[in-house]
Formats: sequence, structure tokens, C-alpha cells
Amino acid sequence: MSQTYLTTEELSERIKYDARTIRNQLKDSVLLEGVHYFRPFGGRKILYVWEKIEADMFKAPAIDTLMMGIH
Repeated sequence: MSQTYLTTEELSERIKYDARTIRNQLKDSVLLEGVHYFRPFGGRKILYVWEKIEADMFKAPAIDTLMMGIH
């Protein structure tokens, strides 16, 4: 199975969110390590799995809803 790996900046371009928003608000609340992203070779660099993110974008509540605590 082929997957598309993206840096934070590349993901930012695709989903039209600022890279800082991805790092500070989405990562570890909506985007989960081991599901949506990983750290290759145990390093600091983060790679996002586009196919997982794209699939979950349409079934997850909006980030604004999550931030307000409304489910």
C-alpha cells in the first residue's frame, strides 16, 4: 500500500491551515501520533500520512467545535 508523507508545511498547503495551527492546535488533539503522523527513525522530524488525514477530515467534528468543548 502506497502512502503519501507530508511535512507540516506541505500539509498546511493542502488543508489551508497555517503550519503553526497544525503544530499548536491540531497535532495531538485531532491529529494523533501513530495514526495521522509519525517520527521516522525516532527523530524530531514529523511526517503526516495524507490518506489517513484526508479520510478523517470528513468524519471528525470541526476544530472550532472541539475547541469550544461542544460535541
